[in-house]
This record gives sequence, C-alpha cells and structure tokens, in this order.
Amino acid sequence: MAEWNPWHGCHKYSAGCLHCYVYRRDAKYELDASAVRKNAAFDLPVRRARDGSYKLKGPDEVFTCFTSDFFLDEADEWRPEAWRMMRARPDLHFFFITKRILRFREGLPEDWGEGYPNVSIGTTCENQAAADERMPYFLSLPIRQKTIVCEPMLEAVNLRPYLGPGIAQVVAGGESGEDARLMRCDWVRNLRSQCEAAGVPLWFKQTGARFENDGRIYRIPRRLQFSQARKSGFSWPGGAGRPEEEPR
Repeated sequence: MAEWNPWHGCHKYSAGCLHCYVYRRDAKYELDASAVRKNAAFDLPVRRARDGSYKLKGPDEVFTCFTSDFFLDEADEWRPEAWRMMRARPDLHFFFITKRILRFREGLPEDWGEGYPNVSIGTTCENQAAADERMPYFLSLPIRQKTIVCEPMLEAVNLRPYLGPGIAQVVAGGESGEDARLMRCDWVRNLRSQCEAAGVPLWFKQTGARFENDGRIYRIPRRLQFSQARKSGFSWPGGAGRPEEEPR
C-alpha cells in the first residue's frame, strides 16, 4: 500500500468532520489544519529514480489525498495536474474518499470519458442527510469503481435506494479520538442486511473509540478498533477490505 497526499489541509464541511483526525493530528504539532497547501510530494507518482524507473512502484493501490479532500475548492488549480499524473500511471490504482462529490466536475479532465480504469472514488455518508444529498448524484457519475463510506457512522443509514451493481463496496466504521461520538452495533447489523440483500460487499473497518452493543457502551483503545471490527463478523462476505489505515 502506498500513500500520496498532493495537498494538505481542509475545511470542515459536514457532520462527519466535527472531530476530524487531520485536525487532531495537526494540533499535536501546533499546525493549522485549515491552512491548505500544496505538498512537496505533489509529483510523487511521476518522480523517477536515478536509473529512470519510477520511485513509486507498481502495481500497487495508492491511497490518495487522505489529509485533505480531492475536490476542495482551494485545490482547483492543482487538480488538473493531479488527474494527469494518475492518467500517466496506469500501473497504479488510485483511491480517494471525498465529502465534496458535488464538485466532481470541477477540473475534470477532457479525456475522462466513463472514468479512468485505475481510479476508484469513495463518497462518505455519515448520516441519512448526507446519503440522500450525495448518493443520487454520485450514482449518476461516470466512475469505474464507486465505494460508499459510512465513516464515521453517526446514525442508522438506509442505503437501500442506492445499492446496486454500480457500487463496488460499502465501508462502515466508527469515530476515533477522545471525543468520539457513539457507534452502535445495531447500525452495522442493519447495514449488513442491506448489503447482503443487494449483493454488495460490506467492510466493517473499525469500531471507533466508543461502541455500543446490547445496551452496553465500550471504550475501545485505538490499537484494538480494527481487530474488534474483524472479530464481530459483520463484514460481508468474508471480511475482505483494504489494508488497515488511519481511522477517519
């Protein structure tokens, strides 16, 4: 697994952003997470070693723009070049998650067509309002691989109207951090039922820091949030998912 963060910093956009892990992490170093800046690693996908080979080797999945939002308006001037770098590396598969899917067409490359085969996009639905706002538009877009991300999951979410052949996977997870909001077992159980009925894989990625099951609230340490989610058996089928990365 490789990471590429072409720019850093973001502005809180919706309910899921309240306890943003980027803000939390930047605060430890007395940095302003709302200050958007282009990173020194902006051109990482096309950097070459002395022998002429790419420094970022393929084939690999590249987790992209996880310290910002790919469709952030401050990044409009940088996004066309980021698309060009993705297009130049068909041996890599780029995956990013956005809350700003409504800005998808801002800076979209002319050769996008039905989507680049090596780009997957996930859109967050932390609550029902976000799902109902973002999903109809998301489903209409020319993207080869689409993922729905209910993380941090803040309430029970009905995705039934949006699940179907166009969705590669649903990801669910709780919120991390000291001030994490509660994640309920029943929400994940219900989401699994929806995914099973639609034939769409569900990856229950992590429990979050506060998890309720059968009326009891558990405070789960960061180091156990992924493993406890795996042990729950809610992922379907088989618990497959991407490698463990920083919880959102």
